[in-house]
Amino acid sequence: MTLKLYGNYQSSNTFRVIAILRELDAPYEYIEVDWRKIKTPEVLEKQPFGLLPYIDDDGFVIYESRAICRYLATKYAREGKQLIPTELKANALFEQAMSIEQSNFDRHASEAVWEVLVKPNIGQTTDVAAFEKIIVSLSAKLDAYDVILGKQKYLAGDEVTLADLMHLTYGSLLGMTGSNIMESKPNVARWFKDISSREAWVALKPELKRWAPKEQS
Repeated sequence: MTLKLYGNYQSSNTFRVIAILRELDAPYEYIEVDWRKIKTPEVLEKQPFGLLPYIDDDGFVIYESRAICRYLATKYAREGKQLIPTELKANALFEQAMSIEQSNFDRHASEAVWEVLVKPNIGQTTDVAAFEKIIVSLSAKLDAYDVILGKQKYLAGDEVTLADLMHLTYGSLLGMTGSNIMESKPNVARWFKDISSREAWVALKPELKRWAPKEQS
């Protein structure tokens, strides 16, 4: 039975999972879920919080995008596609990098994207001052990234891992907000150009146009 991914293309977390599925060349069936139906009994039976995405892998249901991605990276691990290190210390550095992404990048990047790309599509007005403040905070975090990436090729060492690829969706969406923050620091710019040039992401990235504010479409 083919793994089924239930999501919505205007969900950054859905994009995160699709990116990893494609990176791993994993077979899957995508099922688009209408935002108006995420609190229905059918969805709540699978995802008790009524959020997207979730997967059904031959009866095994799991939600939370990072957990899904870890599961996929483990299930489809093979030579050339080892996104989660197994050696003890390498794995510890990987987990450290995963924590860095969630605590220091996603938090700020998601708020910036919300202000500029999401608000206009739900009838709200972008708070430019708030957006600029968020970018300043994110820039300070990326200063630390620049130090880390000045010593090694990727966040967890010299091999790409799932932790790096977790940055693809919001890193690319930040560019759609008008910010060049991902290009503003030399080591971050080198690293993000590297990971965003991966074949699977290049093929998927055009779908981000769905996030453009309606008046820009």
